[in-house]
Amino acid sequence: MIPRRRFLQAAAISAGAATLQAAPAAAGTREPKGTITDLGPASVTSPLGNAEFVGDVLYLGSRGLAPNVVGAWDLGQDRVTAHFDIPTGVGIWAMCKVGTDVYVGTHSRSDLYKIDTLTGSTTLLAQYPDPYIWTMAASPDGKVFMGTSQPGRVLEYDPATGATRDLGQPAPGEAYVRSIQADDTHVYAGVGANAHLIAIDRRTGEKRELLPAEVADRDWVSSMSISDTHVAGGMNSLAELLVLEKADPAAYKVVKATAPGEKYVVSVLIHDGWVYFAGRPSGTFYRYEIATGAYEVLGVPFPEAQTVRILEHGGRIYGVQEPGIFVYDPATGDLSYVSHVQKGFRAAPEEPMSVHCDGERIYVGGKGGCDLHDLATGQVTRLPIPGEPKTIMTAGTTTYLGVYTQAALYSHRAGDPEARLLLRTGHNQDRPKDLVHDRLTGLIVMSTQPEPGHQNGALDVYDPRTGRVDTYRPVVERQTVFSLAARLGTVYLGTSTQEGLGSPPVTSTARLAAFDLRTREVRWEVEPVAGAKAVTSLKHGALALYGITDAGVLFEFDLRRRKVTRTLKVCDRGGDLVLAGRHAYTSDEDAVYEIDLVKLTSRKLVEGLASDWFGGGSRINIDPSRKALYALKGRNLIRVAL
Repeated sequence: MIPRRRFLQAAAISAGAATLQAAPAAAGTREPKGTITDLGPASVTSPLGNAEFVGDVLYLGSRGLAPNVVGAWDLGQDRVTAHFDIPTGVGIWAMCKVGTDVYVGTHSRSDLYKIDTLTGSTTLLAQYPDPYIWTMAASPDGKVFMGTSQPGRVLEYDPATGATRDLGQPAPGEAYVRSIQADDTHVYAGVGANAHLIAIDRRTGEKRELLPAEVADRDWVSSMSISDTHVAGGMNSLAELLVLEKADPAAYKVVKATAPGEKYVVSVLIHDGWVYFAGRPSGTFYRYEIATGAYEVLGVPFPEAQTVRILEHGGRIYGVQEPGIFVYDPATGDLSYVSHVQKGFRAAPEEPMSVHCDGERIYVGGKGGCDLHDLATGQVTRLPIPGEPKTIMTAGTTTYLGVYTQAALYSHRAGDPEARLLLRTGHNQDRPKDLVHDRLTGLIVMSTQPEPGHQNGALDVYDPRTGRVDTYRPVVERQTVFSLAARLGTVYLGTSTQEGLGSPPVTSTARLAAFDLRTREVRWEVEPVAGAKAVTSLKHGALALYGITDAGVLFEFDLRRRKVTRTLKVCDRGGDLVLAGRHAYTSDEDAVYEIDLVKLTSRKLVEGLASDWFGGGSRINIDPSRKALYALKGRNLIRVAL
């Protein structure tokens, strides 16, 4: 097996061949306000979303690229011999094969493609209104079944006729069908955010719940594999494998993935009497023997990597992960790792998730780490991090990164080759939302969103001097803390009505609250803007607190009187808010807006950006010098002069 650090370095070098270096800004020049400097692709990478074997060729699907591609890794030639562009959607989560044809399902938007591996042609077959095609499987008679969201439903595509049949929602009211398999008589659908395992009769459409009562309170059946006799499903959020008999679902076993902190079973394969499965967040690879109940931990191919698919070929087990592929040989027990980029897979600009400037470099967060843009030299390097940096902040000489999926906090110092893990939140949290440093107490505060289907976001208070972390959940009851601002020992909290994804909000309006870092109590709460679903960003000015809502409404809040004094509709979709003297700046997907905080008026500073952030919305960050903003134009990083 390739040592992790050496693999990361090699993969980064290979990906770097496709990275355009940013041009350094001219020293000593004063640019007109609003001048845009293009710094090149914001983040270049090649994360994988799924894969499928046809003969001796492994077809690998990307996610987050533009366009996404399917790369054909020919095992005989040991290289990627072809790429097939998938021009729509932001990623490929779903793939299956029928004969020598590979079927590809995209998300945001949901399109179905066919790659004819004999002719090399790619055809768009169908388009669906669902935001996501999460999962796909072929039946023995050559039908293609898809699981979608939202809502969670099952679709059947017939390659012979081109017709799609809607099999409806396996579990009405649930948002996600995240795993699917099919045999001659039934379709098996794994559902979340409240777990169900539903068998659908392909002829009659009758639906039957297979999930045992013992595990009926789980969150998801998020991965699945079937054999002639058994169904195996990976369940969240206790990292369990369910194995049951098709003929007698009451005959089942629940197997716990044993790596410390394991929460998800993300991929499953039944092969040769064994169930192979992978866990997350640890990245551990396991197997379970159906006949004997034997359980083995096979290793950690790549720490904390998500395994998106497990396949068998030529007696070996292939695990497809975002950063590469691991290969396990059951005959020898050997476990090795392969970089698909080194084999020739195309690296390309991805949809970034976060942007932050520490004054000397810009961190652009994406899948599996950050691209670091050096402002003096224009050089772009890769900082590998297991997961997705969602929010970044610098305090002194240390940069802190809030990382999904473990709601983890990392630190990084300039020049270090890797980031350092400080904490994992736990408490059923997975998605960091914001980070802030309180200068009076020296504390770092991170807010997080709960896992899908769970209630109540959390607040982590971390002391970098001692390493102590205290977690508060709930902070604002039945809401997630979305945004933070700190001043003189108080952290101001802007909330979202959305709790865990897939859970309908139970509150109607986002709130503004004050959390005292000394008493560790919420001192007060108000609803600053009627009907707002989220306060997406907060900043503290010299005289007031400023926030912006999901609908693009800026509000000015007088802390002494605890009331909103003025509001301004800036744009249709709120994003980040930054302050520079008497001005504030925010953005939507197309423009950066300058707000005069004295007159409370706004204007477009730049427009025509068509920024391509992951998950929609927009991000913006300000240089500590207050002389420039950093944003996106398309998928390129730009500097906007102030």
